[in-house]
Amino acid sequence: MLTAPAVVTGAANAARGLNAGTGSVEFGWAPVRTGGRVSFATGPHDFNRQAIYVSRAADTPTGLAGDVSWARSQSDGAIAFGDHDFSRVAARVQRRSADARAQTDLFVGYQHKFFGWPNLYTPFGFNESENLQTVLIALNHSWRSQAGSEFQAAAFYRRNKDDYEFNRLVPGASNPFQHTTWLRGLAASGRVQFASAALGYSFEAQRDHLASTALTFGRFNERSLEKVTLLPEFSRPTDAGSVTARAGGALDHSDRDGSAWSPIAELEWRGAAGRTIRGEYSETTQLPSYTALNSNATSGLFRGNPDLARSRARNLELAAAFGVCDWSVELAMFRRWDDRLVDWTFRRGVTARTANPVDTVTDGVEILTTRRSAQVDLTLSYAWLHKRSDYGSALVDASFYALNFPEQRATAAIRWRVAQGVEVRSDNEYRVQAPNSLRVIGGDEALISSLGLYFSPSAFPRWELSLLVDNLWNSRFQEVPAVPASPRQWSVSAAFRW
Repeated sequence: MLTAPAVVTGAANAARGLNAGTGSVEFGWAPVRTGGRVSFATGPHDFNRQAIYVSRAADTPTGLAGDVSWARSQSDGAIAFGDHDFSRVAARVQRRSADARAQTDLFVGYQHKFFGWPNLYTPFGFNESENLQTVLIALNHSWRSQAGSEFQAAAFYRRNKDDYEFNRLVPGASNPFQHTTWLRGLAASGRVQFASAALGYSFEAQRDHLASTALTFGRFNERSLEKVTLLPEFSRPTDAGSVTARAGGALDHSDRDGSAWSPIAELEWRGAAGRTIRGEYSETTQLPSYTALNSNATSGLFRGNPDLARSRARNLELAAAFGVCDWSVELAMFRRWDDRLVDWTFRRGVTARTANPVDTVTDGVEILTTRRSAQVDLTLSYAWLHKRSDYGSALVDASFYALNFPEQRATAAIRWRVAQGVEVRSDNEYRVQAPNSLRVIGGDEALISSLGLYFSPSAFPRWELSLLVDNLWNSRFQEVPAVPASPRQWSVSAAFRW
């Protein structure tokens, strides 16, 4: 039902994200096409998965279309107490204009997810579990003109129930962690195109409410978030291409933390063959979660701070894209300052993880190269990160998140069309992680790979058979420190499309 995800950072995140300091993930509603897909998978540890998707396009250009999906997955787990039980059902009604420039989608979905893992959130040797139940209703309308103007409006409702067990063998032994969160929101965004200028704008408002057995030590359990963005844009052709300047800002507001203004500025040159050079500066702000605000500050497994304030991220970036022989290259260099970023930290002798604000300065360089041919698609990347941090007077021995990052990371994604109907796909990652005293197993260096073999028989082109292997080298690297890695696993699957 969704388009492919896009990760937006920097100025794009500052303009389009809400309450997200570093980046956001964007999806769109895909057009409904008549057809369907059913798939089955199985593997060790009693793993099994089934899914079905059915869609029907409109009989007339302006008629109603719709699609439904159902999926489930279950496993005893690759390690003890690492089981899961997942199910999801969703339905959508869609109407598109005859010229496909306008589209309206109404979506209703329900998801239930139970999963367990040793040291899931705490490094104290207990078998933890989560039981989540989520309802989502969304209504979205989008429109675009031939001249390049766009408009989109949406409304949504989400209810999420969460039952967390620190020790699943003795439910409720420490303290019941049961939470229900209601979230409602409205949003509108668009772009007005003029001859050599444009105005981008957006507005989003959310209201949440929390009912909890454990998150009861804060100053409030409901709040509103609003954001307004205006981003004028001016373009001018040059002998070597075109130059576009964007300058504006965003205003964030909350009834619990006042307002904050964030500037956004971007200058971009575009030449022939996809060559671009872009420089930008942007700021974003973010409010802490209820877990950080409303957890008990002096006792318990999760220690919060009701006085945590709005954090601010400032990002300065220079990026370029160009072609070299048959390769496309994207390069970015940035420095980001985070003030009062909320991190979860560990202190020896304290049986809790604690929410602490931290100021960080991050320098980064990333290069991404892609080459596509008739037989092979290859994507290579390398990233370097360096961080400096200051927790103020807080006593911190290790960080679960803010300082849990790779100082160097290289990736290779390969898609090899071996023969007609046969493909080999592999994702590979090598990382050198920043030292962390919580990571006592697996070391700070890791090579993690996945391998997949896909086969579509020429006699049965609607079928696809696959063999997948995750964590090919059986790495024990702990992506989150103190949380055991998932060992090597394999699965086989079959899918049929119509």
